Amino acid sequence: MAAAAAVALVAAAVVVGRYIQDHYGTLHVNWAPLYAHWDPHVGPGTPAAISVAVLVIAYGPLVAERLRWRLLLPAVWAASAAWTFSLALIDGWQRGIAGRLTTSYEYLRVIDRFDDVGATLRDFTHHILLQSPDHWPAHVAGHPPAATLTFVGLDRIGLGGGAWAGVWCITVGCTAALAVLVAVRALADERTARRAAPFLVLAPAAVWVGTSADGYFAAVAAWSVALLAVAATRGSRWAALGSGLLFGLTCYLSYGLTLMVLVGAAVLLAARTVRPLPLVVVGAAVVPIAFTLVGFNWWEAYRLLTVRYYQGAGGIRPYWYWVWANPACTVLIVGLATAAGLRRVPGRLLGARGEQEGRLRLPGRVLRARAEPEGRLALVVTGAALALLAADLSGMSKAETERIWLPFGVWLIAATALLPERWRRGWLTAQAVLALLVNHLLVTGW
Repeated sequence: MAAAAAVALVAAAVVVGRYIQDHYGTLHVNWAPLYAHWDPHVGPGTPAAISVAVLVIAYGPLVAERLRWRLLLPAVWAASAAWTFSLALIDGWQRGIAGRLTTSYEYLRVIDRFDDVGATLRDFTHHILLQSPDHWPAHVAGHPPAATLTFVGLDRIGLGGGAWAGVWCITVGCTAALAVLVAVRALADERTARRAAPFLVLAPAAVWVGTSADGYFAAVAAWSVALLAVAATRGSRWAALGSGLLFGLTCYLSYGLTLMVLVGAAVLLAARTVRPLPLVVVGAAVVPIAFTLVGFNWWEAYRLLTVRYYQGAGGIRPYWYWVWANPACTVLIVGLATAAGLRRVPGRLLGARGEQEGRLRLPGRVLRARAEPEGRLALVVTGAALALLAADLSGMSKAETERIWLPFGVWLIAATALLPERWRRGWLTAQAVLALLVNHLLVTGW
């Protein structure tokens, strides 16, 4: 029923979106609710994508259950990378990978303007608004400069161009699955993490991890949360510092990812400790201090970005449609299996017994649920859902959330660990079919 409701939401977003776009033209997407256009096609990645899907559906649950943990992590990364690369190659090498980050909206168009990094950062905010001289392309203006500096750094070490940038985003982006597994194992238990592993591999989100920079952002944010989970459960000081350092970097990759603090808070709540916080704060201060000393003002840049956002499509796209169509986009990145898993989250928060008895003694139930592995997982998933809700209501994420919300979506996918054992291959099939349909029927913008 939860999956059926998710299908209905997507269908409504498609039908209503088509009507709005045909009659008013205010959505600025060609195939609402996705930033894509209809173009049924096959490509060199088609046989590989189907083969990876069949292998993971057939053997993924068994491998995830029996393979040694230290071998499972690289196996998950390899399978996730194979799935993501093969989906991207359905569009061909140039259109699917090498050309994605070279369009007029993207970061690679401004690499030559960073010859003097310090001077460019000091002058960064002067080029955010549309009427400013030599204004930045949309994605450069819409993100703090650490995003663009990543590709500047790749260029400086000899890995310039769209091909290397695309490979970087996919290779790093696919490690987000590992980060989620590490966090779930630390907070819940290894059995719960193993149950989620095949779903993290076959996530429809891979369509947009290959290739958008937001896949890379998702991985950085995910490892920040994973290290926090390790620090909270094992008392590791280095993990706490690393978590803070990556969280600081996350905030300078995307303004909206400051909302990852809600996922971090859920981790600490699940672990019943705040002991890592001082070291996390110390680590989180490093990147902001460095950028501030160079001359970049994050707060001023964000203020100007909100103005720039409403100067463009963000000021035209209707809030009343996107506030519920954005979640429809989320269904397409997390899949129907995640929708089914999310249905079980409230019950795990209240404790399985409380769900069966129909009691709603919230404080006591939540406290007892935190003692159970699935209850702790449910808390983290809830934190990600709250972050999505905040982003949605803000009005700063109208459309394109199939890529923008990847950092939150990977944590929702962890809810698939709550699905019954006997249904796992069926739900894996649903995940794979959704991704294959999206990539074969549509040409996505990212």
